[in-house]
Amino acid sequence: MTKQSVKALRNNEEVPCVLYGGAEPVHFSALLADFKGLVYTPDVYMVKLLIDGQEYLSIMQDIQFHPVTDIIQHVDFLAVTDDKAITINIPIKFNGASEGVKQGGKLVTKVRRLKVKALPSKLPDYITIDITPLKIGGNIRVRDLSIDGVTFMDSPSNVIVGVRMTRNVAAEATPEKK
Repeated sequence: MTKQSVKALRNNEEVPCVLYGGAEPVHFSALLADFKGLVYTPDVYMVKLLIDGQEYLSIMQDIQFHPVTDIIQHVDFLAVTDDKAITINIPIKFNGASEGVKQGGKLVTKVRRLKVKALPSKLPDYITIDITPLKIGGNIRVRDLSIDGVTFMDSPSNVIVGVRMTRNVAAEATPEKK
């Protein structure tokens, strides 16, 4: 695509796109409005692309925004096949009410997505973490998680979520001096 053709696409409220992962990259464009439900959500979706009469199953790999207007400038898709593992960031959902929070602690979320590698059939829609047993000073790390067929690409020592002691709890724990 030439610079002029890309500019013409953007003027017509279309987004230039590329599909990688096949024998050759496939260039195409899509309407800007079609990306609303795909981009502005924390979820990850498999997308069926119909390009020149051929259907491709893919995931959105990368997206570029205009630095001033935040309008989508370019999108990269990665073709997905059942026999090839893909690496993708999956959102995290927390379940339960932490014991440490009930005792006055503060829940601190360090990570909202985790990078995982798996076959498309094994990819979860999101990673669910039960925070009920977390006490004050406790945390959950990447190494504490396990999902069949999924490899976590983040460092095993990375903290995902923890419960921190608040000033009120610290004041109650230390006796006053007389």
